[in-house]
Amino acid sequence: MSSITLSGLAWSTADGRSVFSTLDLTFGSERVGLVGRNGVGKTTLLKIIAGELQPSAGSVTVSGSLAMARQAVQIDADETVADRFGVRGALSVLRRAESGEASVEELAEADWTVEDRIVAALAHVGLEARPETALVLLSGGQRTRASLAAAIFRQPDFLLLDEPTNNLDRHGRQAVIDLLAGWRRGAIVVSHDRELLDRMDAVVEMTALGARRYGGNWSTYRAIKAMELEAAQQDLAHAQKTAAEVNRKAQLMAERKDRRDAAGVRKGARGDMPRIVLGLRKNKAEATKGQGIKIADRQREEAYDAVASARSRVETLRELSVALPPTGLATGRIVLALDDVSAGYDAERPILRDFTFSIVGPERVAVAGPNGSGKTTLLKLVAGELLPLRGSVSVNVPFAMLDQSVGILDPETTILDNFMRLNRHSTENACRATLATFLFRADAALQIVGTLSGGQMLRAGLACVLGGPRPPALLILDEPTNHLDITSIEAIEAGLLAYDGALMVVSHDETFLANIGTVRRVEMAQAMR
Repeated sequence: MSSITLSGLAWSTADGRSVFSTLDLTFGSERVGLVGRNGVGKTTLLKIIAGELQPSAGSVTVSGSLAMARQAVQIDADETVADRFGVRGALSVLRRAESGEASVEELAEADWTVEDRIVAALAHVGLEARPETALVLLSGGQRTRASLAAAIFRQPDFLLLDEPTNNLDRHGRQAVIDLLAGWRRGAIVVSHDRELLDRMDAVVEMTALGARRYGGNWSTYRAIKAMELEAAQQDLAHAQKTAAEVNRKAQLMAERKDRRDAAGVRKGARGDMPRIVLGLRKNKAEATKGQGIKIADRQREEAYDAVASARSRVETLRELSVALPPTGLATGRIVLALDDVSAGYDAERPILRDFTFSIVGPERVAVAGPNGSGKTTLLKLVAGELLPLRGSVSVNVPFAMLDQSVGILDPETTILDNFMRLNRHSTENACRATLATFLFRADAALQIVGTLSGGQMLRAGLACVLGGPRPPALLILDEPTNHLDITSIEAIEAGLLAYDGALMVVSHDETFLANIGTVRRVEMAQAMR
């Protein structure tokens, strides 16, 4: 039976920083989602399982065949789809056979079904391409699908997939979801796509403390985490109650002792007790007092430790909750309007034709459509980065646009400096308070923006844009969930739910769009003529 077993697995960077250690996991013929914050080593773990990296300690035992599809792969100018499948030679034999140039030996060993199997694998992931198609002619999303098709081509016992739905449009994402829904062999899938993770049989969560396995799909995992949070909150309440009780008893003990000491002083002052007896009682009382203080101090320390431990568990499990100032956007206000717009980079071949679109009041609009349908062009029109070839574009409220690179932030300065630059009327204390709600507490606010991960950078951009005294009435987001871990996505969702302005979001992540409350969808493929 096919299996993958990790025993005491550890890996460290070249400079000795431990990424993970003592991982003990077993994978069988099941679909397992691998989740965790960016930087915990999910992709590294896949590479170790695939044999591309050597662990610092421990072992990997694989029974069965593996195939891995990566997020991004460097390609050569002459590389074709067939090269990705590793069958250029086999196809070359078929072409020579078709032209009558193949030798007898080649004809005897020819794989006559290879081309049909390639086409079938490409169709399985929704990609229309031929084996001879050059990879440079494909979009990033199409190359991702080609890599996935190559991975399933030989029907391996285990698929190793690293963010397989990144950069895919809705059609491509659905093809991957459908593929894994019907996959009956083993699969280990690193993903932040919650719709895809709901097709898994189990979820493994990687943290700085190790890895933990949860039976069931993403929804089951989240339900378990919710129960863990409730239990942690109950533990915190109990620990706080215990600490208060310990303090109360210690206070009562101290007050009783003080009253006894005062009574002894008064009795000694009356002179009706021998001095030696008085001295013995005093020494005994002081010894008892010292012992009592030690016991009380130990109990208090234990109670405080229990509170700190319980609070730490709650903070780890609790979802982000954000409160933002109002934008003041009126319900009937026309936020933006495009009237009969044609736009693009070639007047003879515009990307958008005769396009009319508007947002009124605090609408939340999702802009959808296949890759190349004009979504980015539309955003550039609204942001003023591209002028229309024909028609008019008007934006009637203050707005901010956050693209995937979060260009609104200065990468050379700190998060706090960026916040104060973009919100000049805020005090430093107000800036720090807002950044803390976006999980940039204390020294975390002093991180240089250029050193942040993609998720941290987008979260910082949202904090700086939305956390000022008056957030912009329109926020434009371009594929905000690409390359983010789920914790960062949920933090962004919490921030957007607290925002009362208008939203215009380009995204293929249906779960994200639902969670931020989009009320209208614009399909660019339908909008174009």
